[in-house]
Amino acid sequence: MPVLLDPARAPILSELLRAVPGGLVQSVVPGSGNHTDPRIAGLGSLAHASELEISFIVHPKYLDHLARTRACTVIVLPEIEEKLSQAVPPPSFARVICKHPYLLYARIAQWFEWARRPAYEPSIHPTAIVDPTAQIDPSALIGPHVVIGARCIVGAMTQIGAGCYLGDDVEIGASSVLYPRVSIYYGVKVGDRAILHSGVVLGADGFGFAPDPTLSKGAWGKIPQLGVVLVGHDVEIGANSTIDRGALDNTIVSDGVKIDNHVMIGHNCQIGTHTAIAACVGIAGSTIIGSRCTIGGMAGISGHLVIGDDVHISGGTGVIASIDTPGRYTGVYPFAEHKEWQRNAAVITQLSTLRKRVRALERE
Repeated sequence: MPVLLDPARAPILSELLRAVPGGLVQSVVPGSGNHTDPRIAGLGSLAHASELEISFIVHPKYLDHLARTRACTVIVLPEIEEKLSQAVPPPSFARVICKHPYLLYARIAQWFEWARRPAYEPSIHPTAIVDPTAQIDPSALIGPHVVIGARCIVGAMTQIGAGCYLGDDVEIGASSVLYPRVSIYYGVKVGDRAILHSGVVLGADGFGFAPDPTLSKGAWGKIPQLGVVLVGHDVEIGANSTIDRGALDNTIVSDGVKIDNHVMIGHNCQIGTHTAIAACVGIAGSTIIGSRCTIGGMAGISGHLVIGDDVHISGGTGVIASIDTPGRYTGVYPFAEHKEWQRNAAVITQLSTLRKRVRALERE
């Protein structure tokens, strides 16, 4: 990772650790020479960090990387520090001892992300179209060609990127960021500190249709979608993800939920607190997902199911029944060379017949 800050204004290690919240640091072991309390201008991997960067190690299998790293500081687990303290000669880099190195790295990365952002002047770009009944906090930033509808509310320190659309009665909380081209339909409410990446669509109609033979054979009549989407605090939604409005009840995304790119969440779904959903997941309508769940990439969840708290679904898994017991669930058919896969698949399609034959033999 390239150096993020001009070294002249980069913090020294002790200042940086005081600025990072969470109380994660157990202790600090100074390095030698210029690494007793070094300046930290950025973050880097063990293999590619410069002498102005901090790195981290989360598994002993990467210990050999430490011998070659140029990082001035490394975040380490207590058990790894125990090994390093016995090394002769001792490491030259400073060590930050922490039980959760990856989390501390994430907190430091957040600090640098904010530190490198240029300061902005609260303003409404002259090309933006803002309804006179909208309430825009004076500290907000409204970018070029933004459209904000009637009775919208935009909170303090919120930034709305170029080309975003907010329909009537939309509410966006404080300190949120909408990257360019986010579309939010009428009535949707988003909490504080949200991050919505480009292409996000909140509040489009759910997939609601009823057979209508009065029109023609096989025709469908549209069911109006009368609910909205409610998004809690500290939610991040990745690029080109979509969340449909409810048919009657609201679609709810609770506090702390993290959603990757290209995720589709159907109407009337409820996503519990701190659940994380990886890319290309599809969740059909009226499904309830509990708290602290993880859903791997390209998993598919059928509609009208209930997934309990602390359920972890592996990537590519198809879920067609409710899950009420915490744990990890996997339903991926192993890949193989194509002809071998075809042979195995042919056997699987005959399992029901084979089962009947085995039972008949057992009775005999």
